[in-house]
Amino acid sequence: MQPKRVCKSIRMNAKYLHRISEAVLEQKLDSSGAVLIEGPKWCGKTSTGAYFARSILYVQDPDKRQMYKQMADTQPSLLLQGDTPRLLDEWQTIPVLWDAVRFAVDRRQEVNQFILTGSATPLPDSERSEIEHSGTGRIARIRMHTMSLWESGDSGGEVSLQALFDHTQPDLMAESRQTIEDLAFLLCRGGWPATVQMNKRSATEMAYNYVEEIIQQDIHRVDNTEKNPDRVRNVMRSYARNIATMTAASTIMKDVSANDMTITDKTLSNYLTALRRMFVVEDVKAWMPSLRSKTAIRTSDKRHFADPSIATAVLELTPKSLLQDFNLFGYLFESMCVRDLRVYCQSIRGEVFHYHDYNNLEADIILRLRDGRWAAIEVKTGQKEIELAAQHLVKLTQVVDTSKVGEPAFLMVLTGGQYAFRRKDGVWVVPLACLKN
Repeated sequence: MQPKRVCKSIRMNAKYLHRISEAVLEQKLDSSGAVLIEGPKWCGKTSTGAYFARSILYVQDPDKRQMYKQMADTQPSLLLQGDTPRLLDEWQTIPVLWDAVRFAVDRRQEVNQFILTGSATPLPDSERSEIEHSGTGRIARIRMHTMSLWESGDSGGEVSLQALFDHTQPDLMAESRQTIEDLAFLLCRGGWPATVQMNKRSATEMAYNYVEEIIQQDIHRVDNTEKNPDRVRNVMRSYARNIATMTAASTIMKDVSANDMTITDKTLSNYLTALRRMFVVEDVKAWMPSLRSKTAIRTSDKRHFADPSIATAVLELTPKSLLQDFNLFGYLFESMCVRDLRVYCQSIRGEVFHYHDYNNLEADIILRLRDGRWAAIEVKTGQKEIELAAQHLVKLTQVVDTSKVGEPAFLMVLTGGQYAFRRKDGVWVVPLACLKN
């Protein structure tokens, strides 16, 4: 999983956990003057950026923050001086750095110059005037997610997503080492890098701390607008209760209104927009292929947080209490599958979607690569549902117009079960804890 280049980072941290996105970052650096790493707070953007950087500017360093702002007001290019690639961590604190980087890239005409990290985008309207150019063609972007089970060492990685798409995955019988109790813990722990080496009790506190930081501090800063903490919590709780569903905003509004009669549609929209800007909310878009029939496709997004532990934390769930509500467990498990597949797909140039038509034929997850190849996945927590899920997947291939989108590269039932194998009908059954990119 390590990048090909010999790392010359200024910070060689023995506790640093390698990420799948390193290969993506390396490719972008080799083809662009600057790369922006975006993603939720605490997902590891700074650590990964620092792994590649030869010099670092910590914009939010409290001892130097005011000095940096003064330098930016007079001569922002001074902040770009240093060995390259130079990391500008949380650059959006000083928005003029964007144009400074863009101009420096234009002048230098070299790749591998700057790495920028940010936990909030786009910028609030009040600051957009400070950025004159979009950076198109000069600043590449990558999205960083919280850690997948393969990255955190909780998946054996016996089944490769790339190999499935390439039809090189052996028809093996693999066994997951994660029990259902383990999966409940992993849901509550989340994919936060700092939690991987913690004891279980401390690890599950991380998501609670993250949620409180969002509610009490960060959401107010993203657009410089004060927000009611109780209202933020209610909105996030409603989102958590509707995770992995196509619940309409009007339903969330009704849910929140039960505890907050004064909230308006506009206020809810502003709160959700702020959460999206912070990469807390990360919905899954609908896949809209050509169909053989005139059946309409439902185009609503599926509701997801950047990490399922955000939902467990805001609902104040523990691994034990989560197992007492197996219906909710199933939705949260699907959200964890979406998180992992987003990580894995990024490295093979793919995206994650969902499919649902008005005949209620659905696939929880559709993977689509840039070259047009696609795959359909149903998510099930137990063994009893596998047969029906496999039948639905096969039926989907009969509905989709494969003359236009091609045959699926594979069909899969992604489970919380024990064994990975390929069925006689060709459908793969794979525990999430056996999967890797």
